[in-house]
Amino acid sequence: MPEKVVVGLSGGVDSSVAAYLLKEQGYDVSALFMINWHDTEGTLSGDCPWHDDLIFASLVAEKLGIPFHKTDLSKPYRERVVNYMFSEYEKGRTPNPDVLCNREIKFDLFIEEALKLGADKVATGHYCSKEETTAGGSIVYRLLAGADKNKDQSYFLCQLSQKQLERALFPLGSISKEEVRKTAAKLNLPTAGKKDSQGICFVGKVDLPLFLQQKLQPEKGEIVEIPRGFYRHLEQTGSGNGAEPTGKLFRPEEDSGTGNAKTLESICHPVSYLPDDGIRTGSHNGAWYFTVGQRKGLNVGGRKEPVFVIATDTKRNIVYTGEGHSHPGLNRRGLFIRAEDVHWIREDMKMQPGETAAFMVRVRYRQPLQNARLFMREDGLYIVFDNDQRGIAAGQFAAWYRDGEILGSGIID
Repeated sequence: MPEKVVVGLSGGVDSSVAAYLLKEQGYDVSALFMINWHDTEGTLSGDCPWHDDLIFASLVAEKLGIPFHKTDLSKPYRERVVNYMFSEYEKGRTPNPDVLCNREIKFDLFIEEALKLGADKVATGHYCSKEETTAGGSIVYRLLAGADKNKDQSYFLCQLSQKQLERALFPLGSISKEEVRKTAAKLNLPTAGKKDSQGICFVGKVDLPLFLQQKLQPEKGEIVEIPRGFYRHLEQTGSGNGAEPTGKLFRPEEDSGTGNAKTLESICHPVSYLPDDGIRTGSHNGAWYFTVGQRKGLNVGGRKEPVFVIATDTKRNIVYTGEGHSHPGLNRRGLFIRAEDVHWIREDMKMQPGETAAFMVRVRYRQPLQNARLFMREDGLYIVFDNDQRGIAAGQFAAWYRDGEILGSGIID
């Protein structure tokens, strides 16, 4: 008997073609649609996109001649993904709900629902691949970047475990988005011309401040601009104003390759600011609505160059900004991940305290991979890039790769 595969049919073109390809490969294919969000507050469309998606998904299943099922996972989605997102923004951090959704919902609760339907495997329309190899006499699963570099979605799966990968299939890993569109059109699938979804996983495109106001109420605060001269003082003294722990600017002549703990800390921990470190230039409605690297929504004019958020302080409700793309507060050479937040997809390649290794790293979806060195220490993982990185924000996921394989990830501190 052929293996039974349950496809997460989302109502989009990618999962539609994934289901078709699996059926062509001889699998016993069924479709399962997830309802994960009911609220409309903050969504730009003003409605729940899943209503239309459900219709599209059911039409695709009918067209392909496969059984169609649906399940409501909205309660655990709110508890595991949305509440986490609110909590992180409240702390002044920048979460990635799509990464959490894959770890907690699509490859956890969805698998449980699929197993109830008798599934041997589950499949999604992600642009990535899985390979099987052995290490130490045991089967190990490799998670590889998709062949379409413009659509590679391996980053979104950076928190998956070997147990989750064991059940997973990714039919689109070796083909391009263009090929997917052509296949859907050739088959006359209902989703052939449907636009790709945008915004938060299962919620849709949102006005983020309005969406966050469900939990985080507006509150007037100050915008403080940090002048470049502040960093010259930081370099000279090795500290900021002395009131809070601070880092210092990385100088290329410093030998980060020595793995000296003090040097790593100074490179990888962000600078802390106090109100008197800069100049008050405006006001905002809540520091929790802003993230590092953000430009829109500041309403600070009269500058030769654009103004960007370089830090937020949600306890004091202050947004710190810097002028210009090259502002030292916007660009960092390193980052730090606490030991408890370091995750290895390939546990057989897990670094031990004291070890150092070179990897390719990205800190956001579609960011080109960056050359970096990883330093594993007792307190956590220090990542030092060959070049300055723009807009590194606490709460984001850093993921590291080698030879097209994603090996691990962690939440930036």
